[in-house]
Amino acid sequence: MKKNVLLILFLSLVVVFLGSSAFMLKNSGPQVRKGAAGTVNWMTFEEAVEKSKVEKKKIFIDVYTDWCGWCKVMDKNTFSEPEIAKYLNENFYPVKFDAEQEEEITFRDRTFKFVPSGKRGYHELAAALLNNKLSYPSVVFLDEDFNMIQPLAGYQKPDQFEKIVKYIGGDHFKTTAWQEWEQNFESKISQ
Repeated sequence: MKKNVLLILFLSLVVVFLGSSAFMLKNSGPQVRKGAAGTVNWMTFEEAVEKSKVEKKKIFIDVYTDWCGWCKVMDKNTFSEPEIAKYLNENFYPVKFDAEQEEEITFRDRTFKFVPSGKRGYHELAAALLNNKLSYPSVVFLDEDFNMIQPLAGYQKPDQFEKIVKYIGGDHFKTTAWQEWEQNFESKISQ
């Protein structure tokens, strides 16, 4: 009898621990402390739109999902790189966008909604930003007037992403071929 009580107590503690761990993992997503060195000052899409009314900047959007392992790796390895975080904060309005969020977003006189599909679903704005190619992680670059510059699917290592973000952020894509830019690029990331 005593063994059964101890077993039940032990199993109850395991269930409580696993339940709280799952809750912490689910809610530990992309929320990043603002202003710390090496962190991107993420904002919502709506905040970026409002800020651009006061000061025009390009928009950088990280399109992710809570279940995407490579999204978490990109947060940990790429977006936490101090040179990349600094560049994004200074040259873009950086947006973290959950491709499965259920909140509606009104933009340019259109309301984008969550669309249930299969086990999960997707947000119409994510589909629009990714040209209906829902792959995660994906990043999207918009110009100062919210026109598409480039969506880019897949995990990006810090050194490769630095080239890309500075190519687009510095408007080099308007005058310089990618191959030339990549060949002459000097990284500021310490290897």
